[in-house]
Amino acid sequence: MQFLAILNRDGGTLRTTDLAALSAFMTKTMEAAGHRIEIEIVRGSEIVAALDRAVARKDIDVVLAGGGDGTISAAAAAIMSTDKALAVLPAGTMNLFARGLGIDLTLERAIEGHARGRLKPVDVATANGRPFVHQFSIGLHARLVQMRSRFEYGSRIGKMWASVRAGLAVLQHPPAIDISLELGDAEIRSTTTGLGISNNLFGEGHLPFADTPDGGVLGIYIAGPANRLQLAWLFLAMTIGRLRETEIVEIHECEGATLTILSPLRRHRCVIDGELATLEEKTVVKIHPKVLNVLVPDAAESAA
Repeated sequence: MQFLAILNRDGGTLRTTDLAALSAFMTKTMEAAGHRIEIEIVRGSEIVAALDRAVARKDIDVVLAGGGDGTISAAAAAIMSTDKALAVLPAGTMNLFARGLGIDLTLERAIEGHARGRLKPVDVATANGRPFVHQFSIGLHARLVQMRSRFEYGSRIGKMWASVRAGLAVLQHPPAIDISLELGDAEIRSTTTGLGISNNLFGEGHLPFADTPDGGVLGIYIAGPANRLQLAWLFLAMTIGRLRETEIVEIHECEGATLTILSPLRRHRCVIDGELATLEEKTVVKIHPKVLNVLVPDAAESAA
């Protein structure tokens, strides 16, 4: 296969990685497996243009995207519903989409896995037409990301520590948003501290990512009003995969949902795959089954 690797030099752990050495390893590994590869190292501001050029090329079979969650989300959005496949090089903080695909989180091992990988069609969700591979959220998560952006950090560990500091700040003044959520013929009206809509349901017993990335459903997670202790447990439960054990979270699954914000919009933002975005009064979220081909490790290798 013909690969084109697009590496975001400003994204995730690639900011502190020897990209020349990584590129040499990538070229050697892919060629040894019988593939051909080109490598582009670009700035974060150049990612979307580089992805558009890659998708337009008829000689490219697989786009290997390296960077943080924003880079991978942008790559999935560009490649979905095309004849190209996406290979994820996990260089972000949490790498939740990569985890759901069973990709090794070590850069070199991920590259080796892609060299011997297989194609698998997976789902992508959209919020008002904007694709996402992990989650759309409002409330707690959006407030945390907004607070974290005020802190300076230059590494993965620094970002994690900034998230902890932001989380503690959010617990002091948790948000409360009046919403209407239409799930098919049913309507839920609630005052929520946080709402997450995921691309397939999160698995149990681990970080919040989907064990089945081709399940064809949205996961709906609604957190009701809560005190600080309950919210602290919610943060912990989300991290260790025990959301179903929390009393304040209501969980649903569906193929489509319409969210209407009844509170003043100017006070709130949303997060789409880790990136802050403008929250609209009405957001239509849909699941699009198996519209993205991804490269995943060979099943036998993953079992080993």
